[in-house]
Amino acid sequence: MPVPNSLAGVLAALFAFVSWGLLPIYWKALADVPPIEILCHRLFWSLLVAGAALAVMGRIREAGRVLARRRDVLLMASCGLLLGVNWYLFIDAVNSGHVVEASLGYFINPLVNMVLGAIFFRERLSRLQAVAVAMAVIGVGISVAAHGRFPWIALALASTFGVYGLLRKLMRVESLPGLFFETAVLGIPAGVYLWNLYADGAGALGRLGPVTDTLLVAAGVVTAAPLLAFAYAARRLRLTTVGILQYLAPTCMFLLGVLVYGESFDPARAATFGCIWAGVAVYTADAVMTLRRVPGQRG
Repeated sequence: MPVPNSLAGVLAALFAFVSWGLLPIYWKALADVPPIEILCHRLFWSLLVAGAALAVMGRIREAGRVLARRRDVLLMASCGLLLGVNWYLFIDAVNSGHVVEASLGYFINPLVNMVLGAIFFRERLSRLQAVAVAMAVIGVGISVAAHGRFPWIALALASTFGVYGLLRKLMRVESLPGLFFETAVLGIPAGVYLWNLYADGAGALGRLGPVTDTLLVAAGVVTAAPLLAFAYAARRLRLTTVGILQYLAPTCMFLLGVLVYGESFDPARAATFGCIWAGVAVYTADAVMTLRRVPGQRG
């Protein structure tokens, strides 16, 4: 049985969350490539990496059995579409100068998960959880009042990933076979699209230099490696540890957006983030207190 909060688990989680947090650097390096083409490469190469991993680990039959469960197939298809939308939004946000707003979406995501749990699983929100959600709503309201528009990028990222997590919770599929079939939903059409681009001499692959070629092809590994590391860590860490470490990803994105890419962080945006961060702090405190009351979660 995996040791709770083992060093290997912590290192795997750090790798996963920091990798996700630094992804803007990777996509910025591909700024000369249209976002839809980057997405297609990410989907196609992720599909090949996941398929290769299944073959190497001898889990092809396990993946094949999933196809016999119609409900899981439909859920995986839906997850694949949501994943594609989420990935496209993130890539486009990064390369259009909205890294800070993208980070806001991933700070909001756990609060969105709470709301979805209350709606679909009738999970009652505690008082502290309700306060956390209210703070997030106030933060969004400040952004709307100050800028005259919803922070739609942040809300779209949070909601698509939140619904993805909801559907993932409903299916009986392990992470690696799930990743394979989810990426196959759009990865196969993406491969056809990329082949047509290459045949017409219009795609980025083979035209913008070896560095771009390497980055496009490696997008599959960059996608799969953190996911597999996270799955490894989740089995070896307490929920509180995972819950706290998950904020490394949006924190890295936020710091990159402000300190490296020079994105605006005016008083209104500071107030918005202040409310979201306060909500996150309340949410985390509630999670810690709840888990301490559960036998087997101490120590």
